[in-house]
Amino acid sequence: IRLVVEEGLNQLPYTECTVTTPTGHKYEGVRFEKGNCGVSIMRSGEAMEQGLRDCCRSIRIGKILIQSDEETQRAKVYYAKFPPDIYKRKVLLMYPILSTGNTVIEAVKVLVEHGVQPSVIILLSLFSTPHGAKSIIQEFPDITILTTEVHPVAPTHFGQKYFGTD
Repeated sequence: IRLVVEEGLNQLPYTECTVTTPTGHKYEGVRFEKGNCGVSIMRSGEAMEQGLRDCCRSIRIGKILIQSDEETQRAKVYYAKFPPDIYKRKVLLMYPILSTGNTVIEAVKVLVEHGVQPSVIILLSLFSTPHGAKSIIQEFPDITILTTEVHPVAPTHFGQKYFGTD
């Protein structure tokens, strides 16, 4: 999780700055530009929040709850809470297992309804299927997807195993 989060942070805009170390030495470093946030797709996406907080302690994090309807198998949004100025921010969308892409597509639609441009959304995922990635890119070609592995079979029940509720 931490490696994917760090690579997502590498994609965000930054400015150069001079840092004074505790020993008084000057170091030429970088500072993130203001206007970044994370959004986790509940519940499995919340597993990635700690990795983001470890790197950026004060970053704002929004949440989306999306579940599949048992009869129609369509993703439905039940809850969405974002920073009020999310339309001005770059968004790290966290969802560890990308299988069909339907959940992420619905999440991006909600973000777009709140004024977020797809070009400023970076999806952070641990495992992805080729079908899921293609579905998202077909719907939103400007989105960035970062994942550790693309494989035809994605592991299931990530959230239950991570949180110990299986």
